[in-house]
Amino acid sequence: MDHAKLDAALEAVHRAGVPGVFAEVRAGDQVWRGAAGVADIETGHPVAARMRHRVGSVTKTFTAAAVLRQVEAGRIGLDTPIGHYLPSLVPGDRGQAITVRMLIDHTSGLAEYLPYAYPSLKAFPDLASTRPDSLDDHRYTRFDPVELIAMGVGAPPVGTPGGTPGVYSNTNYLLLGRLLAHVTGGSAEECITRDVIDRAGLRDTGFPTGTHVEGPHSKLYESWFGMIDPPRDYSVFDMSWVGPSASLISTVADLNRFFGLLLAGGIVSPASLAEMRRTVRIISQEGKLIDYGLGLHPVESTEFWGHGGTVWGGGTLAAARADGRRQFAIAVNAQRWNRLDESGRPQPHPIDGALAAFTRLAMGGEPQ
Repeated sequence: MDHAKLDAALEAVHRAGVPGVFAEVRAGDQVWRGAAGVADIETGHPVAARMRHRVGSVTKTFTAAAVLRQVEAGRIGLDTPIGHYLPSLVPGDRGQAITVRMLIDHTSGLAEYLPYAYPSLKAFPDLASTRPDSLDDHRYTRFDPVELIAMGVGAPPVGTPGGTPGVYSNTNYLLLGRLLAHVTGGSAEECITRDVIDRAGLRDTGFPTGTHVEGPHSKLYESWFGMIDPPRDYSVFDMSWVGPSASLISTVADLNRFFGLLLAGGIVSPASLAEMRRTVRIISQEGKLIDYGLGLHPVESTEFWGHGGTVWGGGTLAAARADGRRQFAIAVNAQRWNRLDESGRPQPHPIDGALAAFTRLAMGGEPQ
């Protein structure tokens, strides 16, 4: 690894407009950690690579791994209808048509509940017609996951069960959380902690117990496509709106350890890992057509597998080479920095290019 190039690439992300960015890259026995910018715009306190961070939908890989551990134990069938386990949440023919696998790989056809829980986002994916008001309205709201699931299940379907391309939906992973609770007798968070987080030996990873991030952390600055100007800090937030779908807190070091172990067969069995890497085509939250497996997706190429995640004000991307030779994780304390053009589409921003350049370098290539 060229540490000087990694330092420069990370600094370029900060200079492009992110208040603070931090990352870790591992290649065999070599470890590089870096940070650039500030954790707090008002005080100027610097960001640090050891900081804990809300990692958003990276949580989905942990949840998927926990489900597969239960599959290995014989408590869950990957191709068993979800209606077999949770008939009251997905009733009737729909519950018999949607399998556990379809929830994990987003081919269930179930709609995203978020625009129904956050009324100012009801026009999503028409970004120009959304407003960020609901972010403040629900900062301290304690959502009931069953009610959120009902919003997604009750909304018009976005596809047929098992059909492709699937559509990325957090409703799927809230259902997986209820499934884990159903078959284990405890909460999904307890199951994921025991079977995945503790199994991987992650000391700085866990689900939030309140609205704050415990330990050293950065503030999280949300712009909502220029509609929040200046960007507002949402680091204090009740994360029950996503639960086992996207509420996990971790560090870049823990994420690298997790993905490295997962791709090496240290979390789930080789057979389960092969299932995780079987991809289908789905439409991402950004409206892009991507390949997606069971809580994993290829990053840039099939040499690297991982997951990205966003929360209000924060973003994360973590991945590992399939051969275990390299891992990287990067976290930013800003989100949705792109302005919208006249048609409501996000315009390119220098941050996008700088992040892409760092990612290529972190994976062992050269920035273009």
